[in-house]
Parts: sequence; C-alpha cells; structure tokens
Amino acid sequence: MDLARAQSLLGGLTAAQFMRVHWQKKPLLVRGAIADPLPGIDRRRLFALAARDDVESRLVVDDDDRWSVRRGPIPRRALPPIAKPGWTLLVQGVDLHDDSAHALLGRFRFLADARLDDAMISFATDGGGVGPHVDSYDVFLLQTQGRRRWRVGRVARPRLRDDVPLKMLAGFAPRHEWLLEPGDMLYLPPGWGHEGTAVGPCITCSIGFRAPAVADLASATLQRLSEFIADEKMRRGRFNNLYADVDQPATARPARIPPSLQRFADAAIETALRVPRLRRRALGEVLSEPKPGTWFERVEPGALDGGVALDRRTRMLYDEDHVFINGESYQASGNDAKLMHRLADERHLNRADLRRLGADARQLLEHWAEAGWCMNRRGHP
Repeated sequence: MDLARAQSLLGGLTAAQFMRVHWQKKPLLVRGAIADPLPGIDRRRLFALAARDDVESRLVVDDDDRWSVRRGPIPRRALPPIAKPGWTLLVQGVDLHDDSAHALLGRFRFLADARLDDAMISFATDGGGVGPHVDSYDVFLLQTQGRRRWRVGRVARPRLRDDVPLKMLAGFAPRHEWLLEPGDMLYLPPGWGHEGTAVGPCITCSIGFRAPAVADLASATLQRLSEFIADEKMRRGRFNNLYADVDQPATARPARIPPSLQRFADAAIETALRVPRLRRRALGEVLSEPKPGTWFERVEPGALDGGVALDRRTRMLYDEDHVFINGESYQASGNDAKLMHRLADERHLNRADLRRLGADARQLLEHWAEAGWCMNRRGHP
C-alpha cells in the first residue's frame, strides 16, 4: 500500500496524514468513502448468518425505552417483523464468513494487523440502534445500505444507565450530528460517545480495532511464557536450578514462608522475564490467535503447484525472529523469512515465490495447507 497516496476512503487524506491528524485524536467524516460498499451483504444474508451456531450475533429491541437483548444463534422466525420499528440485529466477525467483508478489511491495512479486530455488520429497522455508548477502541462506521443518523460527542467521565441490559450512557450530550448515506463513513477514536439511529431500514458496517487491556494482555502472555519455560527446562535446563536452603535454621513458625524461598521465586520470575526472545514469542502467539470459535476445515494433503493464499480466517504476523500463525510460532531467517513476511503482509505468494522457498519452509506451507490455514492459488505465476 502506498502510504503517500491520497485515498477517497480517507476523504482525500493519505494514510500517513490520517494517522498523524486523526488516529486516536479526533473524528473524521468522509462522504462517499466507498462506492456501493458490500453489495452482496443484504438483510437476508445477515439473517442467515445470525441463525448459525458458529456466528456471534445479538438482537437488540427498543420498545419505548424498554430494552431487551437476545444472543444468537437467532433463527429467522425469532426476528421481529421488518415493519416493526426499533430493533437491530448485530452480526460479529462477518469477515470470517464472507469474502467481500474480508476484502473490505484489506482497505484498512495501513494499520497493523495485530490491532485489527473484525467487521461487525448490523441491520436495523426505522429507529433501531443500541443507544448512546462509548467504545474503548477505534472504529470506522461505514454505511452500506439505507441511512443512519449519528450523534457524537466526547465523553470524559462516562456514566452508565443501570436500568437497561446494555452499556448505555446516561446523560449523553452530543456535540455533532451527521446523517450518513450509503458509502459514507465516520471514524471515531476511543472515548467518543456516539448514538446511531436508523432512518428507515439500514445496514451499517463497523470496522473495529483491538485495544487489549493491560491485565488481559499480561495474563495471556505470561501464560504462554510459562509454557515456554517448561519446554526450556526439559530441553536445555535453562530454568532447572533447584531451591536449596543449606543454611536454614530450625523454626518455631513452620507455617511461615521462608524469606529465602520468596527471594528464590522472585529471582525465577525475573530470570524468565529477562529473556526478550521468549517474551516476544509469547506476545506474537497471543496476538495471532484466531477469534474464539474460529475453526478450520482440514483438507487432503497435496502438492502446492500454484501460488498460495492465506485463508480469510488466518491471522499471520511476524517479528525479527519469528513468524506467527493462528497462535503458533516458528523461527525464520534469511530468504525464507523474507518470503514468509511477504506472505503475512500480502496474504499470498505466487508460484515463483514458492520455488525460492527452502525445503523446510515449503514443507511448513504444506502442513498449513493441510490444516486449512492457506490454500493452493492456481494460475498465479
């Protein structure tokens, strides 16, 4: 992607300008960001997805400020009539199940894949919405069909209503109001309250970005790190020192933890955290984990005689020493590393690229293809 090229997606800004001026700083309204966005995703397609067990969905109904929420799967017969105002069907992770939604996310790859979450698409009848709320993450709100009115304002200290089953703001005071037509898009940084209300039946796509909390990221990364340490202990003995207390005197307080054992434990943890390569490996595996509930169909092994493309559900990242794919890590260096980085960045390799891969890397790709993580891309020289 040419980061210096002006983009209609960003209202004529370059990706570099958008990141400098708007990203996590202030909203951006773009009229005509995308012409005819997601024409293949209509309400019938969303209704069919919401009825599936492997798709996350919610039905939100506002009946004269009496709110209700139902979680999927939601069969078509459970949805209110289209003529009934005030209800919204939200379908999460549509990019995992639809090629056009996955391709739409590719338009936003001037941002790191590690931050990208998913495309949530909602259908709402007239007056439908989820009430005023504030997100802790960045979001692009793309109108694909119909019209939606957005009321927006910064929220310094959010207060939530305690009488509704949603995280809905109390006393929301918007400062801006915009009516979005098909193809229009609104970017909102974290901390900006917003309320979207359908003006007639409409479909809206929300492209969201992950903002992991300190506690969640630390917990997941440390869990991975503990698994690596167990492996290191068995393979190389790096963490194989045993506690010894040859000078420990007799004690009259046997239930008290010895300070020397506390110091030994502190030193053990510090030793593990002082290995940067292990920390980076743990982080990469955590960030490349597919969304919960994602599954891949295994295929019969076969020769990769064409180009290779990643499955739309596959998350692939890399750092200086590793490539990460769907929660697993592999060391890579030299030409193989460059080609694996290209696969992660461009999400495909052509036939000529495959010929330049070493035998081990080629075998690895065949293993990923068998697992359903990538596929043969015939006809791409």
